Amino acid sequence: MSNEIKFVDTTMRDGHLSLWALNMRTGMMLSILPHLDEAGFDSMEFYNPAVQIKKLGKELGEDAFEWLRRGTALRKNTDLRMHGGIRGGLSLIPLSLRILMVDMVVAHGVITNRSSNPWNDFPEHAPELKDLAKAGMRTVLNVIYSISPKHTDDYYRERIKQAADLKPYRICFKDVGGLLTPERTRELIPIFNESAPGIELEFHAHSNNGLAPINALEAAKGGIKYIHTAVPPMANGTSQPSIFNVASNLRALGFKTAVDEECLQPVEEKLNTIARRQGLPVGKPRLYDQSVYGHQVPGGMMSNLAFQLKQVGMENRLQEVLEEAVRVRAEFGYPIMVTPLAQFVGSQAGLNVITGERYKQVSDEVIQYSIGLWGREPVTHMDQEVRAKILDRPRGREIMKWDPPQPSLKEVRAQYGENISDEEMILRAFGGDETAAALGKSSSPEDFVSARQPLVTLIDELAKRQGFKHVVVQKGDFSLSLHGKR
Repeated sequence: MSNEIKFVDTTMRDGHLSLWALNMRTGMMLSILPHLDEAGFDSMEFYNPAVQIKKLGKELGEDAFEWLRRGTALRKNTDLRMHGGIRGGLSLIPLSLRILMVDMVVAHGVITNRSSNPWNDFPEHAPELKDLAKAGMRTVLNVIYSISPKHTDDYYRERIKQAADLKPYRICFKDVGGLLTPERTRELIPIFNESAPGIELEFHAHSNNGLAPINALEAAKGGIKYIHTAVPPMANGTSQPSIFNVASNLRALGFKTAVDEECLQPVEEKLNTIARRQGLPVGKPRLYDQSVYGHQVPGGMMSNLAFQLKQVGMENRLQEVLEEAVRVRAEFGYPIMVTPLAQFVGSQAGLNVITGERYKQVSDEVIQYSIGLWGREPVTHMDQEVRAKILDRPRGREIMKWDPPQPSLKEVRAQYGENISDEEMILRAFGGDETAAALGKSSSPEDFVSARQPLVTLIDELAKRQGFKHVVVQKGDFSLSLHGKR
């Protein structure tokens, strides 16, 4: 058996989301993609259309299809991945539009997708894999780790077998909350090996609790050949472990590592420059925090909860909200704290604390959750008294009568206008009119791609400084003089 470990890079997708909230512009990503492409990764996480369409368009004023077009054209060596599948995300977008979106991604050469069912309900997830295969995509199927009275070894043995029955391209052992310990990793990997024979395994973990770099080593020792990592400063913190740290430790354990780390030095340098210029955080290793195992709120949600409380002058009550999240999660049937279920639990805990009365106010999404629109388990697994309290209100009765429409593409096109392009229709449906206004625009990618960028940045910064009368920049035969105004 080969002892070579291969890596899946998450720098441009999950690392980017976890640490920079997807605030990298198109040009920034294009500037690092060629270096990542040369490093020998098994694949690179590249595109999450349901999220990036809205983020790039509505908040950054850019066209997400520009990134898809230019990024895929720039890639030469490495398999690019889409994330999220067809039915993932926080909104009930018509299925016909979601399938069209995947068709467009496949048309640009992205044929691998990593997909989850937030409940690990794989019989329910079967149509997803069929639709993705029909579109030309192969699926890496996540089995998500969680902790609760129902998430036992027997639970995982059953769910992994159900995942394997769908015959995915690979199965990914996913620790989205950074909850795994080395001991639990060692216990579960044999269950993966036994329950999914003949299917290659991947390991994906967030570093929220400081243990993911160690757990990645345990995954390799247990026989998992594909480890997810990111390039600093987009590693550690709430992101994946650093490729430099994991690869070095694996070699010390006697493994071969299929990655050229020299190719990644420019990536680290460029991202650090961008972080300094844009005031973006740098991922750092975290200390162990036992409290994470109680509330299990993902790191990315903490800032949202704090903001929600600050808006109503209750910023000092975050700990109370986290304690309430433990109660809400139990009453909701122990959902896995992953999108969108974690958002439902966290926002409801916040509302309970803010209003001073439990379930006095609930969102439409929590009502939809309670009637099974976000998975079938809540109908039977929720605390039935809490479920009745959520549904026994005018809005609850209204939504219970609502049947989410599934218009055809023809019907959707009629809604937006017969002459609208597929791209604009997708942008409007996923991100609204502000996102569509970004169609055809980019972030002047050359500002970041140019090899002259470090010199341009230096000159720009020097020009802003006061007190210099004469500055000379010299490298080899090249010399540049700057003189202040007289």
